[in-house]
Amino acid sequence: MINSKQSVSVKVFSWLLLVFMLIVTLLPLCLMLLNSFKTRVEITTNPLALPETWSIQNYVKAWQQAEIPVAARNSIILVFGTLLITLVVSCMAAYGLARKTVPCWKQLSVYFLICNTIPKQLFIIPLFFILQKAGLVNNLVAMMFIYSAIYSPFAIFLLRTYFQAIDQDIINSAMIDGASHWQTFWKIVMPLVRPGILTASLIVGLWCWNEFLFSVTFLQTDSVTTLAVKFYGFTSRYVTEWGNMMAFAVLVTLPVILFFIFLQNRFIDGMTAGGVKG
Repeated sequence: MINSKQSVSVKVFSWLLLVFMLIVTLLPLCLMLLNSFKTRVEITTNPLALPETWSIQNYVKAWQQAEIPVAARNSIILVFGTLLITLVVSCMAAYGLARKTVPCWKQLSVYFLICNTIPKQLFIIPLFFILQKAGLVNNLVAMMFIYSAIYSPFAIFLLRTYFQAIDQDIINSAMIDGASHWQTFWKIVMPLVRPGILTASLIVGLWCWNEFLFSVTFLQTDSVTTLAVKFYGFTSRYVTEWGNMMAFAVLVTLPVILFFIFLQNRFIDGMTAGGVKG
């Protein structure tokens, strides 16, 4: 009887905790959506109230003022280019570390771990001078390599767990059947770690989509700025157009939310599959 009451209490507490976390998570999104239909006066007067009149004028102004099509194109190019470089490099590095086929693999693991812990802001000033000397400021390709260098250590450690979970007998069987190391890697191993690649792609892609500090530093012209930088453009020294800013935030956030909802099951499966072996 006591165990039964404790079990019920634990379930009730768990549900209350989940409801509380759900409210904390959804409340900012709901306020963002509501305020995107209000005027600046309504927002500053009572940001928690419903709009007096539901108008899409903020969305029209945000679309025109921020030049969303150009910024969205730059963000998409940057995300996919970064993912391509990051995943190719990280998969090969993670496979070598997982199979311990490279010399000094322990030292390399420590090096990538240190790279994950160092604040990335420390690299901004030297990188800016290097890119300026090379004439690569306002260059999307250069930004792809910078992002890849930043996010690759995380992707390597994440993918390493997936490669470690692969049975060595599978690799040995492919080698016995005459497959080369490259054929084994691309045709046998890579399909087995597809969940890990998807998980790494979602995380790195989201980081790259939302990244602001490096983008605002190295991408300074309107033709190459990203959505994150355009969002900052709605603030000024004297006036902040909160309605336009909220509308812009909805337009930028909604595709990411829908994309994650569509792939959430595969994302969760990928995260749990990578935890089989440490």
